[in-house]
Amino acid sequence: MKEPPKHSELPPEMTWDLSTMYRSAEDWEKDFRKIGGLLRKFQKFKGHLADSPATLAEAFRAEDALSFLLEKLHTYAHLRSDEDTGLSENRGRVDRILSRSAEIDGETAWFEPEIMRIDKRKFKQFAASPELKFYALTMKRLEADRPHTLTEPEERVLGLSSEIFGGPYKAFSVMNDADLRFPVVKDDAGNEVRLTHGNYIKLLESRNRTVRRDAFKGIYSVYGQFKNTFAAILDTAVKSHVVDAKLHKFKSALEASLFADAVPAGVYESLISTVHENIAPLYDYFKLRARVLKLRHLDMYDIHCPLVADTVMEFEWKEAVELVRDALRPLGSTYASVLDRAFRERWIDIPEAKGKRSGAYSSGCYRFPPYLLLNYSGTLDSVFTLAHELGHSLHSYFSDQANDYHYAGYKIFVAEVASTTNEILLQRRMVEQTSDPARKAYLLNHLIDTIRGTLFRQTMFAEFERDIHAMAERGEPLTADALSEHYFRLNSVYHGPSVKPDDDIRFEWARIPHFHYDFYVYKYATGISAALALSRKILQGDTEGYLRFLRAGDSKEVIDIMKDAGVDFTTPTPVRDAMTVFAEQVKELETCLR
Repeated sequence: MKEPPKHSELPPEMTWDLSTMYRSAEDWEKDFRKIGGLLRKFQKFKGHLADSPATLAEAFRAEDALSFLLEKLHTYAHLRSDEDTGLSENRGRVDRILSRSAEIDGETAWFEPEIMRIDKRKFKQFAASPELKFYALTMKRLEADRPHTLTEPEERVLGLSSEIFGGPYKAFSVMNDADLRFPVVKDDAGNEVRLTHGNYIKLLESRNRTVRRDAFKGIYSVYGQFKNTFAAILDTAVKSHVVDAKLHKFKSALEASLFADAVPAGVYESLISTVHENIAPLYDYFKLRARVLKLRHLDMYDIHCPLVADTVMEFEWKEAVELVRDALRPLGSTYASVLDRAFRERWIDIPEAKGKRSGAYSSGCYRFPPYLLLNYSGTLDSVFTLAHELGHSLHSYFSDQANDYHYAGYKIFVAEVASTTNEILLQRRMVEQTSDPARKAYLLNHLIDTIRGTLFRQTMFAEFERDIHAMAERGEPLTADALSEHYFRLNSVYHGPSVKPDDDIRFEWARIPHFHYDFYVYKYATGISAALALSRKILQGDTEGYLRFLRAGDSKEVIDIMKDAGVDFTTPTPVRDAMTVFAEQVKELETCLR
């Protein structure tokens, strides 16, 4: 039985180089000790924000300096911890910076309430002053936030409670990544392997239905065993979102979450309704899949395996790197040079390791490398994950280079656009390069599954998240049975008559970390809708327009940033167009397979 190696046993070139942030734990400690000085400098402005526009501008700069240091300390701590979630020393650093940040949230909770106490006439004069010209957008947002800002003592209590509010996700993460132990199953070669988060999807892609079924049932036998614990954790997370929304005078947790991005609630609801109205091509795809696999009905473990026999595509790491480089060449030399740095300067932590955080992400700190965590397994999906996370990282890089720290951090609403655009460019390039009809069908199938997983599946998640928050707002307990029953019903609606799922799928909600993220998943669906439109522009030569999008950062509201890029989410058009592309791809795949 093959176990993954420890992170410390991996070759250095396969891991990220965090020394650009801190060369040692002692250096991290030195910066940690600087927090107090920056906090005292910021606190000197308390009671003086209304003195003059210049004073308020200085206060903004002091706040940014403190925020930057906290971000840097937390980024390094969590990256180091994610290398091996079982190491208490690394986890301890994360706990310390989170705890200190929570204290600071409480101690600095006076800041926005004091700004809000500036009377409206004076506030307007300040906002128009040359000293605060750079902060004009911030002042506009603060004015919009006025009805939702509590008194200083109230904000202090909430600030001091931020670590407690983050407790459910912390508990979920530790249990999911460090404590759960999945059973041993057999792979395609008949070898016994320990089922992990990292190899689960690869096993589901097997042509052997027994391998797929055993992996599926192996995963959910464990989640089913701990369903009540996971339900209690998720129930607490949802209630924390609901309570926070009520305290800040929002009508719902959904409205509170969308407020930060200035996204109208209608955009969220329109996404769900538009998908429901155009779901027929998804049912057609599952019907086609069942016919090709010669199954009367699909199970949920039958929707990941490739439809084209003997076309399983696996890639060594170096092959994956060259594929991605080639696919992203249409973005131009400036983009390519930064891409080269990502590989050359070790921004990426590549293989799976024992105790390593599951999945993949991009995470970094202003003007430091935007690091990527992968669990690369050599599948086509792993190559697309590389392209996806590089999209995030290079978006962060260009945003950081083009903006002051204050406006560098782009909103999450646009965060999935660049990553998904990279995936589409990779797929288009691979289809273009192949003359093999079977491989073409395979790649068409991959794009179809990408759209299915990103647009349809994430919209299902968004609907589930909306519904469970509404249940909590009505005072309904989120028990394991209630969550499982509702999830099973939605899963049936989104998969149609050709899919008869194993009962264990009702426990899938328990393994989805995004349900703890407070209405994040819908952005995957809007992101791929935008990406399908933008990738078309890139391949037509509009590279500079796309780079301007990457450099926009937080300099405008996200709806306006996307409108500038030609994608208007205040209408159903982007989602409808994306679903039209999906329907076209299904028809083309059906033709190829015939």
